[in-house]
Amino acid sequence: MKFEKIYLKDHFPQLGENGCNAYVDCYIPDTIMEHNLGDKKFPCIVVCPGGGYGYTSEREGDVIAMQFLPQGYRVFVVKYSVNPHGFPQQLREVAGAMELIHKYAEEWHADASRVAIIGFSAGGHCAAQYSNRYDCPEVREMFPESKPVQASILSYPVITADPKYTHAGTVNTFVGGHTPVDLEEKGVSCHLVVSDKTPPTFLWHTAEDELVAVENSLLYAKALREHKIPFELHIYPFGAHGLSIADDQVYVEPLNAKAARAGKWVDDMKSWLKMMGF
Repeated sequence: MKFEKIYLKDHFPQLGENGCNAYVDCYIPDTIMEHNLGDKKFPCIVVCPGGGYGYTSEREGDVIAMQFLPQGYRVFVVKYSVNPHGFPQQLREVAGAMELIHKYAEEWHADASRVAIIGFSAGGHCAAQYSNRYDCPEVREMFPESKPVQASILSYPVITADPKYTHAGTVNTFVGGHTPVDLEEKGVSCHLVVSDKTPPTFLWHTAEDELVAVENSLLYAKALREHKIPFELHIYPFGAHGLSIADDQVYVEPLNAKAARAGKWVDDMKSWLKMMGF
């Protein structure tokens, strides 16, 4: 397997302005050359860890990449810019990662027509934003031919700026110094920017999540339904926020059986991706 850390500013100098130094951890499994497999192209997954736009969580980065490598996925973990950097920097950095996938598709044996994005918490917000706004003026200013994803996986995502349900720290960092009046004008509530071009989506959350309320996923699912976008939604009854893969790799103490059951999302998600042609 090839592993490479690519600093985005080395390919796109404009992404290094104002002290930004985002990078992408690239996991490229070796291509088996026997039985004509050397001509095969594999799907890609772009990973956006959580962290409230204040940091990028290790528990939602490399450990997530490892879930996809056995299936041959080309995996790209985006360590995007965080506080004090906000919109549109993170979306531009994801767009930069997408440019790399398309540029090196042949070399990496990557199928650039099958790219999914997965995000967790604030990374779920970033993933949902990019899924819907990859071609917004702020991104197109830097990447005139910015690329869409073909599927979106949102894990306990921050979706709404509604004070009843939002995670205020995530939203406030994303929009920077703007006032609440600006929030919807900037499209920060992801369910309000869902459209007919939104990709098929897999969502999962826990009803017990007290940090990012389950209503965030419910609002997004409702918007997908209204636009007739295929989606699958799993609400597990137990488990706190930030479960990641919900096993002993990411917890010092073993999870109780009720919370650990939410770890089923991994297999459910893989089955969904296969059904969607990945």
